[in-house]
Amino acid sequence: MNEDAHGTAGGTDCDPGRTDDGGGPSEWAVPGQVGVGPWPGGHAAWPADDRYDPELLEHGDTRNVVDAYRYWRRDAVAAHLAARAHPFHVAIENFGHDHNIGTVVRTANAFGAAGVHIVGRRRWNRRGAMVTDRYLAVHHHEDVAGLAAFAAARGLALVVVDNTPDARPLETAVLPRECLLLFGQEGPGVTGEARAEAAMTVSIAQFGSTRSINAGVAAGIAMHAWIRQHADLATAW
Repeated sequence: MNEDAHGTAGGTDCDPGRTDDGGGPSEWAVPGQVGVGPWPGGHAAWPADDRYDPELLEHGDTRNVVDAYRYWRRDAVAAHLAARAHPFHVAIENFGHDHNIGTVVRTANAFGAAGVHIVGRRRWNRRGAMVTDRYLAVHHHEDVAGLAAFAAARGLALVVVDNTPDARPLETAVLPRECLLLFGQEGPGVTGEARAEAAMTVSIAQFGSTRSINAGVAAGIAMHAWIRQHADLATAW
């Protein structure tokens, strides 16, 4: 089950694994240890909750997850994330096998996106995702038309993020609460088909000599703009 090691325990005020006496995964971290070890007290002390994975309870949890999900089964984590997801989706065009997709997926997970969409080539480099794609819905569309149909069926405004002359500044634009943020590839940006389908196009202000910023960085900036406008920050870990 340790398919996404690298995590370390940190504090959280809403940790389902916390016990009545205040103890819990955030207090069980050992300096230098990745994640947390076996649940203290042995089998007799295991929580009576089917969200917990017996293998993780017995051997420890070194996954890259917040303390609220320590020892949880993967499908239980995914279900809980889906239930608390924000009403925005993220899409990235993959007609040239963009290496930034993994970063976009990881960031979408961090900001609680309802789903990620890959448009174009089905295969993408998952290394940058750090296994976060296993905890949220990842959809594939052969073309922009398929993505647009998905958005229309669910009442999601298609928002293109690209530095084009007709774009509104992201810094002052009001993003729709229910939306699908679409990003292009490194270099060419968003395709003409995508711009034609967009309900609105926004651009990120730049002040240097480069013509564009990394697609993964741009996606993070745009998602955080949505968070600042619409998210309930009291629910953040």
